[in-house]
Amino acid sequence: MDRFEQARKEMTRRWFFQECGVGLGAVALGSLMGQGAARAASPESADPLAPKVPHFPAKAKRVIYLFQAGAPSHLDLFDDKPELRKHDGTLPPAELLKGYRAAFINPASTLLAPKFKFSKHGQSGAELSELLPHLGEVVDDVAIVKSMVTDAFNHAPAQIFMNTGSQQFGRPSMGSWATYGLGSEGRDLPAYVVFSTGQKGTSGGASNYGCGFLPTVHQGVPFRGQGDPVLYLSNPAGVDNEIQRASIDAVAALNREHMAAVGDPEIATRINNFELAYRMQSSAPDLMDLSKETPETLAMYGAEPGKSSYANACLLSRRLIERGVRFVQVFHEAWDHHGGLVGGLKEQCGKTDKASAALVKDLKRRGLLDDTLVIWGGEFGRTPMVQGGNDGRDHHPNAFTMWMAGGGIKPGITLGKTDDLGFNAAEDKVHVHDLHATILHLLGFDHTRLTYKFQGRDFRLTDVSGEVVRKLLA
Repeated sequence: MDRFEQARKEMTRRWFFQECGVGLGAVALGSLMGQGAARAASPESADPLAPKVPHFPAKAKRVIYLFQAGAPSHLDLFDDKPELRKHDGTLPPAELLKGYRAAFINPASTLLAPKFKFSKHGQSGAELSELLPHLGEVVDDVAIVKSMVTDAFNHAPAQIFMNTGSQQFGRPSMGSWATYGLGSEGRDLPAYVVFSTGQKGTSGGASNYGCGFLPTVHQGVPFRGQGDPVLYLSNPAGVDNEIQRASIDAVAALNREHMAAVGDPEIATRINNFELAYRMQSSAPDLMDLSKETPETLAMYGAEPGKSSYANACLLSRRLIERGVRFVQVFHEAWDHHGGLVGGLKEQCGKTDKASAALVKDLKRRGLLDDTLVIWGGEFGRTPMVQGGNDGRDHHPNAFTMWMAGGGIKPGITLGKTDDLGFNAAEDKVHVHDLHATILHLLGFDHTRLTYKFQGRDFRLTDVSGEVVRKLLA
């Protein structure tokens, strides 16, 4: 047999792994151990929520986001349109509807006038609906943006887009980006806390406050509005603090050994969660006890100790940021008024207007408003056209209103305009990516540089778009 043929037959797959496996394995193992050691030695693994320094000095140190899920009608609350009143019941101009997509209605539905009276408030003279008398009391402390636009016109994708910068599931939320960039100022409560106070949970679900591909320590933590904020926080019968402490220490020691070996940042999250839950057993009851607030403060918010409500969530938001929580989000899913518009707006403004304004007042009198950013708004607006007889509006992405206060926002201004029918943003248009870029700027970040590498590319909250809205800055 030819000696080359003999050599070829001897070089089998089994021979290759038998003779070369140690060398290849050593190379692979060395590579993995090197990566793991680098991760294990990183600051994130040591303390994933340690306070961090942003790109430049921040105006805002923390955020309270009052998310009005379901989409309040800008036309009935913020953006009075005399022309819409004048043409009530008539068909909209055909050129206005070219290329327009509505969620449910025929775009050629007749126009619907604003349902409530408007008047000017404060030295700024901002026009507000009669349903927002309490916001009128603090209007000189807020900036109203009437020219918001978004890319989505159904609730779930629009809510996820507003909160994560993408209509796709699995991207980190704004609160997660904030804690990833800044860490937390407190050690006894989660860095990112979420309340849900509406008639149901959000259409976008937990993706609205998820951490996506960021380490799960940056996930928003849902709190209940009464009792223990997290279920099963209290020790079961027969387990005292000494037993629990010993158990946590033993588990933490095993987790640290594992983390030193493999460098998985999720192990650091696990250790942090055990320790945080232990500390919360003493911090959470004090946080939730609203009876410690003065009667004047409770009345200002309309809060009632022991009950779950939007007002209580607003007051708890203030108590949370006082304790070092970085990002608090209140989801109030209650504004989807395809019908019953008049009654629905009266009901929801009755539940939210007083407490939202009280939060601004309370933060200001405590010296917290200057470095706390408050945001109010939904995922899109409502159509100038009618739905449901004469008492409803459909989803509308082309124009809607939000307001912001504190944290470096220029107070007492109204930014942007819509056209005469409130259909399109006509001046100083602010896209969702622009809003996110501005919020990150106020927190001290260049939004193009706050990134996380995942699946071979750098991701950011603003995707590949977004400009800071300089006119909103103080």
